Amino acid sequence: MSYVSRFTLAAFAASVLVLSGCGGGNKPADEGLTLHRGNAAEPLSLDPHQASGTWENNIIGDMFIGLFTENATGEPVPGMAENWITSEDGKTWTFTLREASWSDGFPVTANDFVYSLRRILNPETLAQYASLLFSIKNAEAINSGKMPVDELGVRAIDEHTLEIKLEYPAPYLPGLLSHYTSMPVPAHIVKEKGSAWIKPENIVVNGPYKLVEWRTNDYVHSTKNPLFFDAKNVCLDDIFYYPTVDNNSAERQVREGRLDLNNDFPGQKLEFLNKQLPGYVRVHPYLGTTYFSLNTRKAPFNDKRVRNALGMALDRDFMTSEILKSGQIPAYSLVPPGVANYPKGASVKWANLSLEERKKKARELLMEAGYGPDHPLTFEYIYRNTRDNPRIAPAVQADWNDIAPWVNVTITGTETQILYANLRAGEFEASDGAWIADYNDAQNFLYLMETRTGQMNYSKYSNAEYDALVDQSNKELDMEKRAALMRKAEQIMLDDMPVIPMWYEVNRALVSPKVTGWVDNIVDIHRSRYLCIDRSDDK
Repeated sequence: MSYVSRFTLAAFAASVLVLSGCGGGNKPADEGLTLHRGNAAEPLSLDPHQASGTWENNIIGDMFIGLFTENATGEPVPGMAENWITSEDGKTWTFTLREASWSDGFPVTANDFVYSLRRILNPETLAQYASLLFSIKNAEAINSGKMPVDELGVRAIDEHTLEIKLEYPAPYLPGLLSHYTSMPVPAHIVKEKGSAWIKPENIVVNGPYKLVEWRTNDYVHSTKNPLFFDAKNVCLDDIFYYPTVDNNSAERQVREGRLDLNNDFPGQKLEFLNKQLPGYVRVHPYLGTTYFSLNTRKAPFNDKRVRNALGMALDRDFMTSEILKSGQIPAYSLVPPGVANYPKGASVKWANLSLEERKKKARELLMEAGYGPDHPLTFEYIYRNTRDNPRIAPAVQADWNDIAPWVNVTITGTETQILYANLRAGEFEASDGAWIADYNDAQNFLYLMETRTGQMNYSKYSNAEYDALVDQSNKELDMEKRAALMRKAEQIMLDDMPVIPMWYEVNRALVSPKVTGWVDNIVDIHRSRYLCIDRSDDK
């Protein structure tokens, strides 16, 4: 995800358009069963190989189905894969595909998956998320331009049989193969239309909904795909997704009935909303961590003493209890609690010190690094202009400036997409951000800090010992030994502090009681195919 360094007039104008279009006077008329979803931000792309945001995933996952998909509780279940077998060493998976077609009637084949996986890993595609698939044999070498794409460890044995070879066993593979990076795209359309294949007039999908209209900064409209293999069990006819960048406005629109649901609400209004909208408020644990990235390629953040000082000085308890107020838990590790097969995770070594003790130690570390009255520490902290982040930023600034009179931090709000773009490009000093698990495994968090991860390693952290331990854990079949290796790696990274863990997330939503099929879950994935509208009270 990415950002510009200033909240420009153009960005402000775009946000006004979002608010007016989000369930406002120009709201499209309902025909059949229609769901109006608040969806956080404007998508930059709906190409599964170019997307990188949860708001894009919410739309893409309604249009495409991978080998696996999610059920209503967010767990990976068979999608295009009807069944599969795994080799004894766990490195070869052979899938039998179900009979299914694209929305234009062409059959979905194993060759579509081969084409798609080669496409996302081709360095010419410039896929931001390609590194997520480096567990596939030769994927990393191909993505770095060292091998041709046809050497990728995937092949179509026949039209309905796909083989995937891995570099190492991946117990989390079903979850990974439900992620949009591994979803198929229609080879016959992409080859013909090029980058324009994703336009409403060209797009072809294999999932329950098909894109029919995209009005930038207003809404994305998808309609039911009658050729989806499970279309008979899809209730809703149309879905409108709105970029609700202002969750206060979105909350009002839910109360007024202009939105059926929104995937956030202002945390400080939790008690008010429980009283005003009984049955609407949803709060649930989440496999996600908010953390601050520090650009280790730029001074002063190339010094781990500075990074640790800044991490120590932040009052996480105040921010979670007095500002966020929705059950978030102060974080002292990158991997959140509750991740599968990862008990007793790592933690920063100063977690048990009082805030006063931590700030004293932070001041000492900065002075040791050469900062003081004659050499002040100054830098810019950028933050997302969505959700509660604008309310958190002044508290962050105050905590850092309180370390010493010679610490001067400025703060700048930025559009979410532009902020994440700047993070990927390394064009920032310090920034907020968050990581939401793509699948339930600690590896999905630890891979972010590997040198080879590239764009998604926002801090550009590089530590050979860390990399070696993560690589070793990938190859370890004994789950206890694997967890121990990951824990050791995470501890090394936390001691270096390239990122500052802030709090473990909860997912928050406002969902009208008329919306049925919504199940709170730890990954906060709610595919529209499982939802419906109860109109029994309509007149």
